[in-house]
Formats: sequence, C-alpha cells, structure tokens
Amino acid sequence: MTATTLPQLTSARPFLTDGGLETTLVYVNEIDLPDFAAFPLLDSDEGRGAMRSYYDPYLDLAEDQGVGFVFDTPTWRASLDWGARRGFDAIRLAAINRRAVEFVAALAAERPGLQAIVNGVIGPRGDGYIVGSAMSAAEAAAHHGLQARAFAEAGAEMISAVTMTYADEAIGITRAADAVSLPAVISLTVETDGRLPSGQTLGDAIAQIDTAAPTAPAYYMVNCAHPTHFIDHLDASAGWAGRIRGVRANASTMSHAELDAATELDRGDIAELADTYAQLDEVLDLRVIGGCCGTDHEHVRTVYDRLAGGRVGR
Repeated sequence: MTATTLPQLTSARPFLTDGGLETTLVYVNEIDLPDFAAFPLLDSDEGRGAMRSYYDPYLDLAEDQGVGFVFDTPTWRASLDWGARRGFDAIRLAAINRRAVEFVAALAAERPGLQAIVNGVIGPRGDGYIVGSAMSAAEAAAHHGLQARAFAEAGAEMISAVTMTYADEAIGITRAADAVSLPAVISLTVETDGRLPSGQTLGDAIAQIDTAAPTAPAYYMVNCAHPTHFIDHLDASAGWAGRIRGVRANASTMSHAELDAATELDRGDIAELADTYAQLDEVLDLRVIGGCCGTDHEHVRTVYDRLAGGRVGR
C-alpha cells in the first residue's frame, strides 16, 4: 500500500480509530502500566483479553456505521529505550512488535465486513510531553528503525508516528518507514498555545518535515491535545492546514503539565469535544477520527455522530 492508495484518504466518509488506550486500561480497567506501556500485555492471555475488550467497542462502532477503521497497534512505548526499561532487549522487542501487528490483524480478520487498515504505531523516544534530549533525523531513523522493520515484516499496511514533539524525530521516523516501503503518517502534539513542545508552530513543523523527508508523509494528524488548544492557530487558506487529515484529541482541556500531575481520569465535556471536532472539520476535512488521553468509545461515537450530521448536504 502506498500513500496515494490509503483508503482513508479517498473514502466518502471518514475512517474511525480508537481512543485513549493507555488511560482506559489504567483508569477504567485498573491495570498497572508502568511507563504507560501497553505492549507487554501481549505476553499473557489476560493481557490480550483486556486489549480485545478495549478494541471491541470501537470495531463495533465502525461496523455499525459502515465505515473503515485504522487499527493501531498497542506499541506506542515499544521502542528501544522504553522497551529496555521494561526488560525487553532488541530481539525480544522486535518479536513483540511483530506480534502486535499479528494481534490486531487477527482481530480485524474476525470482522470480514469491516475495512480495517493495520497501522504500526511508533511513539516518541521521550515522554511525549517535552522534547528532552533531541535527536537528529538520522539518529531518529536509526533509533526507530527496529519497529519499522518489525511492522513491515509482520504485514502492517502503514506506520504512524504518534505524539511527536519536534520535527527531526518525525523526519527520522518518516525515513525509517520509507526504508521499509510503508507510507508514514505523522501525528504532532501541541501545547495550549498551539505550538509543538519544541516551540515550533504546526505550519513550520509540517513544512520542515515535508521538505526534509525523502518521501513526504501521506498526511498529518494532531493528537494528545484538546481542539481548543490549536483550532485558532489553523489557517484554512494555508497549504499546510490541508495536510492535516486526522485528529485524536484529548478529552480534557488541561495542559500537558496538568495532565501529567493528574491522579484521576478527566473525561471532559463530550458534547463540547464533539462540537470542536465539527469546527475543525470545517477547516481540515478530517479523514480519520479518534481520541487520545481520557477518551473512550463514547467520545468517538459522539464525535462521529456530530461530524456525520454536520456533513449532510456538504
């Protein structure tokens, strides 16, 4: 599959994806996830059962609505540094990334009427809220290459870099995806001022990534931020805004720092979240709809219903 043949970009209706996997498992299912790493759950029957139960309502929703589904692997923390913290060496880590692809592909295969795209997820080397020690693009390509190769070997159809805090890491992941001939999607996160944690604007980051990557990303997304944090910074007339085709927003309007210090789940105002997605859709023509921290299938269903209603007659 190539960037030009990804079905979510040509579908008459937007594809769905899931919500806040880690926050649901931790705060709703009360499963301990050190470092917010869900991938170790693949090593046990109980863990796989918990993830199946998590994904099922989203798959039900996509089936009910007759729309496609971008099926993310639970591998946001399954990279070299984070894997080592969880006791996974490179060999074992590559194996569990492959199993993650196989796991979601098997769940999708149980629903033959559902058009599901298996998406290998790569998270940041840092914590996702701050840049920390930045890598060059070449260093990022080397660091994240293990996951990209594992995804390709296991049959993933695309790769997404999720919660990117600065451009060079995103460029490196795009290069790693290109090296294994998979289309890449870059999902950037922003602070309450609409800028990446690096301080760069969304427009400047997208322009830098598009220019520096050997093959430009298929499209961009924004995740782990509430729409109110960046909607006023979007310019519908700017070419870069048209490159953003998906949003996985947080339920909460809190800043990253506030969320990091929170001890309880903030599910936010679901109706307000849906309304702000509809406002985004007027600017961005969203092709992929999902959620991030604090969201669950109720949020995604409400957002989808709001967007579907708003598109009538468009």
